[in-house]
Amino acid sequence: MATSSITKNFVISGKEQVEMFVNAIEESAKNRPVHIPVAAREITDEAELVEFMAKWEKANVGNK
Repeated sequence: MATSSITKNFVISGKEQVEMFVNAIEESAKNRPVHIPVAAREITDEAELVEFMAKWEKANVGNK
């Protein structure tokens, strides 16, 4: 969940509630998705873009 979606204030009182809250945060941190690096390069000019789109079209034209 994105932090910007948290729009309500909430109160945590008592040792038990604090522990439950901290445990929930720690568990959520453990369950993060694995970061998978992706090889990519930036297309910097129109000729490269045309070449890339031609390759893409050739690879995907029959897959619809």
